[in-house]
Amino acid sequence: QVQLVESGGGLVQPGGSLRLSCAASGTIASISRMGWFRQAPGKQRELVAAATSGGAATYDTIYDDSVKGRFTISRDNAKNTVYLQMNSLKPEDTAVYYCNAILKVRLLSDYLNYWGQGTQVTVSS
Repeated sequence: QVQLVESGGGLVQPGGSLRLSCAASGTIASISRMGWFRQAPGKQRELVAAATSGGAATYDTIYDDSVKGRFTISRDNAKNTVYLQMNSLKPEDTAVYYCNAILKVRLLSDYLNYWGQGTQVTVSS
């Protein structure tokens, strides 16, 4: 059983910072991608940032245009953990943030999509 456990959400003033963490636990053979999505009220869930494994413990990153230059995603492969450092937060960043991982539980199994339970980020004065 794979679990993604998020932490680090909360209330912050505009211009402030927050750091989200997500740890994957359980039987995990390989992780292809870890990332963060968000969903604001009345809107669809959207990709915020993702880090896809490259070679030799490296990873490639992608960001939504709205967060480029403000958010930074990073991974600790040894801990199966992904982080999202969010700086210069704006009210429009308010949403529930979901951790996402594409991983396989056995070397010969398929990669499957897993989600965390979500953590609320509210940016307001």
